[in-house]
Amino acid sequence: MSTLLCLGLGYCAEHYVARHGTRYTRVIGTTREAGRADALSARVRNVDMQVFDGAAVSDALRTAAGAADALLVSAAPDEHGDPVLRALGDALAASVRLRTIVLLSTVGVYGDRGGGWVDETAALEPVHQRSRPRVAAEAAWQALGRRRGATVAILRLSGIYGPGQNALINVRLGRARNIDKPGQVFNRIHVADIAQAIDAAFAQRADGVFNVSDDAPSPPGDPIAFAAGLLGLPAPPAIPYAEAVKTMSPLAASFYAENRRVRNDRLKQALGVRLRYPSYREGLRALFAEGEAK
Repeated sequence: MSTLLCLGLGYCAEHYVARHGTRYTRVIGTTREAGRADALSARVRNVDMQVFDGAAVSDALRTAAGAADALLVSAAPDEHGDPVLRALGDALAASVRLRTIVLLSTVGVYGDRGGGWVDETAALEPVHQRSRPRVAAEAAWQALGRRRGATVAILRLSGIYGPGQNALINVRLGRARNIDKPGQVFNRIHVADIAQAIDAAFAQRADGVFNVSDDAPSPPGDPIAFAAGLLGLPAPPAIPYAEAVKTMSPLAASFYAENRRVRNDRLKQALGVRLRYPSYREGLRALFAEGEAK
């Protein structure tokens, strides 16, 4: 019998469980609100949902933490550290069953590189407050793994897109902004490729850091123009960054303050992942064919 505990059953974890959850005898997930727990229970079959608000821990969740063989962590850290480790660190450290941990992190830990390339050996120089707690969380989970004798795979994700969350929807609904910032590039990653990276990390009991990114760092407006073409619509007019930033949220502006190209060689060579969607083009074409534009 094997048990997977997903701490933070969000967009990526949900897709992983939907595709690969049958590998486990039991899957337990957490979310912050009871209403969302009910919705996830209805949508994702065979998942035992628990409410965890980042502070209070139920007896059932504490028992689940002690019984888990595999742990998928996607709950984000905050300015005070990792809420999962604060609440459940002792239970996880004392577990006699925990063998492997996968932590979802972000390529934001690399900070701004002026468009230069980064791989997993690059120094961690996060620019924004939202990324700084990730550095400490990565180190804390690695420390727990060493203390417990469990492997810890850290998956640093690029910009996530997939069903329900993509440029096709944004263009169709008229909310896509074609922002022109010369020299700016982003990597992206389809949620299906994230799911297969998680699956490979668990299957191999992988240890270490892996960038989960596509092969095609490209300007921010390129997926928008491509999506518009698939829809048979004109691309939204380009907006100079200097104008657009005036009405951006601090979170949106923070993305444009970082400029880098992310290498994914280790994902392919060490984990053996073959990307289904090596660029946004393949990803958006597949989503269009699946009816995402309707």
